[in-house]
Amino acid sequence: MTKPPFRADHVGSLLRPDSVASARKKHLESGAIDAAELKAIEDQAILDLIKMQESVGLKAVTDGEQRRSFWHYDFMGMLEGMELVERDEGVQFAGVKLRPIFPTITGPLDFPDDHPMIDHYRYVADNTTVNAKISIPGPSCCHFRTAPEDIAPVEYKDPEALFSAIADTYKKAVNTFYKAGCRYLQMDDIFFAYLCDPKHRVEKKSQGQDPDELIDRYAWMMNEAIKDRPDDMLIGMHMCRGNFRSTHAAEGAYDPAADAVFNKTGVDIFFMEYDTERAGGLEPLKLLTKGKQRVMLGFVTTKNGQLESADSLQRQFDEAAKYTDIDQLGIAPQCGFASTEEGNDLSADDQKRKLELVVSTAEKIWGGVET
Repeated sequence: MTKPPFRADHVGSLLRPDSVASARKKHLESGAIDAAELKAIEDQAILDLIKMQESVGLKAVTDGEQRRSFWHYDFMGMLEGMELVERDEGVQFAGVKLRPIFPTITGPLDFPDDHPMIDHYRYVADNTTVNAKISIPGPSCCHFRTAPEDIAPVEYKDPEALFSAIADTYKKAVNTFYKAGCRYLQMDDIFFAYLCDPKHRVEKKSQGQDPDELIDRYAWMMNEAIKDRPDDMLIGMHMCRGNFRSTHAAEGAYDPAADAVFNKTGVDIFFMEYDTERAGGLEPLKLLTKGKQRVMLGFVTTKNGQLESADSLQRQFDEAAKYTDIDQLGIAPQCGFASTEEGNDLSADDQKRKLELVVSTAEKIWGGVET
């Protein structure tokens, strides 16, 4: 089996089929089915999605996050010392608000040995003929998405103590996933991109936080969490500007964060949103150090079903090659297809065609997915 990195990949989440959506509602809202029946339905949906991913030619597959409600909160709520609280009003996206779930830190942070997503990974690994990948939220999520007033432990009032605790928690997560057989772990640290947005920078300053210092500390947390990983474990990282029911929550070029992201995190593979002008230009790619790191350029959008043209994608890669070596590039969709269980505004057929396009583009530019 060829090992990652690959020229074609995807971020992780996939649309929930009606069977999963219905079963989750029956279990979580009405109690009409029990947890075992829900799991059986999720299991079958994941098997179908694994086959779909393999059929289009992908060499790394995920469970599509079928067992989650959110791309990040489920994982965070399963950590020791974190609890999810429901309130009256959710986070504002463009024209729509996120469901009102908020992470709170109630005690010492830790990654439990029986964190459910370890078994989520194992199920994919046991049922694919290619590489199993799991995407989890990166360390920055635990800080960026937790309001200062929702941090109860006195010791975590010191930002450095909190950063260290988060990094240690993720270091344990990395080690535990490795012991479970995971060799391709993706951590989505989208808040590097948020901190390139003028309005989010102003908001952080109003809270007494320096956005540039946060970028540096977030890079430190990621590096601290992964620096001791074994040589045969690759770490990916996704960055975007929000993805909830085809809407976004931030905009702005990567420039303020590019150096820290490429040169201070220690990450192997970067998934970078580039499907609209909100992401700015490709110039930040010139800060990528020459070597083995790879950037998966997200020219293919997951926010609608319109299929990009092969010629337009070729032109975009020609432009990217002006700033970095084409050999350090690959292609992936700009984000997941369903960062929350509601999913984006496109069909399962659209989703498959997008993934087929990603693979065919890799074949056209590099001669294959595994080169």
